[in-house]
Amino acid sequence: MTDAASSTIATRPSDSDFEGRRAYGRAARVGTPRSSHAEWSPPADRTDPVSLLEEQSTSRVAELVPVRHGRMMVSPFTFYRGAALLMASDLATTPNTGLTVQLCGDAHLSNFGLFGSAERRLAFDINDFDETHPGPFEWDVKRLVASFEIAGRHRGFTDQERRELLLAAGRGYRERMLRSAEATVLEAWYDSLDAEKVQSWLREEKLAGAAEKRQVKGFETIVAKALTKDSMRAFSKLVTTEDGRMRIIADPPLIVPVEDLADGQSADDIQKWMQALLVSYRETLRPGRHPISEYTYVHMARKVVGVGSVGTRAWIVLLTGRDDADPLFIQAKEAQTSVLERFLGASEFDNSGERVVRGQRLMQASSDIFLGWERVKGIDGVKRDFYLRQLHDWKGSLDPEVMVPRGALLYARVCGETLARAHARSGDRVAIAAYLGKSGTFEESIADFAEAYADQNDADYQAFIAAIDSGRLQAQLGL
Repeated sequence: MTDAASSTIATRPSDSDFEGRRAYGRAARVGTPRSSHAEWSPPADRTDPVSLLEEQSTSRVAELVPVRHGRMMVSPFTFYRGAALLMASDLATTPNTGLTVQLCGDAHLSNFGLFGSAERRLAFDINDFDETHPGPFEWDVKRLVASFEIAGRHRGFTDQERRELLLAAGRGYRERMLRSAEATVLEAWYDSLDAEKVQSWLREEKLAGAAEKRQVKGFETIVAKALTKDSMRAFSKLVTTEDGRMRIIADPPLIVPVEDLADGQSADDIQKWMQALLVSYRETLRPGRHPISEYTYVHMARKVVGVGSVGTRAWIVLLTGRDDADPLFIQAKEAQTSVLERFLGASEFDNSGERVVRGQRLMQASSDIFLGWERVKGIDGVKRDFYLRQLHDWKGSLDPEVMVPRGALLYARVCGETLARAHARSGDRVAIAAYLGKSGTFEESIADFAEAYADQNDADYQAFIAAIDSGRLQAQLGL
């Protein structure tokens, strides 16, 4: 790998030296030219992708691993969503600028969306940080842009339509980073995007075709639904009353109430464990009085989430406040070592839950007030790290299965800009902007990489399907 430290400026200037930071960013082009990011070809000793997936399965709930594989089977895009480790392994062999940010680590297009901010506005931002870790900024950009190529192929977009998507995402990133570099310090730090601004952009695009109008209408529907996706909506969908007591509704294997888990563990012991976790994790929330102290534990269940996360231990916990009409759902999700750590070095945080939370707080403009972490010993005697957050809080996202080219073009730009905002808060926005420059060289190179890497993803997907067909991997479809 090439490192910016080998360039003409070996030592990063101080944060207050803005001109020095610009020179540092420009110097990084010497060791890692922007055109070098176009390169992708698998090395001769590339690790078998199926072996990497098998390795990940060893730390997960065994009965849920086939569900994960079943979700990854649906298309090359869903496979890509579950293949963050594979891509991290590949990115480690590509040119490296040495310009470090807090990486999302899994910045594909489905990990962006709407959620309720602490200020109670509907914000658009990155919404998944399970793999967050410091690293070269271009790793996130490559994963994001490649996701648009892969999703565009799945949707049947033409070569030209997909190329425009890739350039829009890369250009959105570069231009937003340039604006952040020229902004005042606090303007760059507080820069954010809300749903109203996205809606206004959609209207300004004057999407005239029937399909495009449906895309505008679809986003407005996503916004409307997001505003109803709160604890009360979750309560109405997930909770029933049995013998006068509220209970989470079973939907195995996706939702399994604690008393239905057939693993030899006592439901009472598991619930006591969770109640202790809820108390101890409060120390990681903001200091002073916090709303969580006014809630009482009611019930819990194991819940399958996402694609790549399937098989990690995830619980939903029903709490009530003033009375039964005042519910709150908390999700406690296991945090494992980031897929990036074996290639970029161990996290500075001993607790993987803390790694996730610290990374999220750094990258997001505004984070969930219930976001915290804890390490606890399970009933099986094994210590595991968890992070906790609200299960539903005005959440909404684009369904890639219904993307149309013009609407997807705007979405690509928005995702690129959003990623740049997050990187500008966590990394040296001035140096990165100087590296990117005002020409389109960077986005053209990233687009070339995305097209080549989508071919790699297709090949890995076929190897994955062959492993299932041969019985090497087990998969359960339809869940």
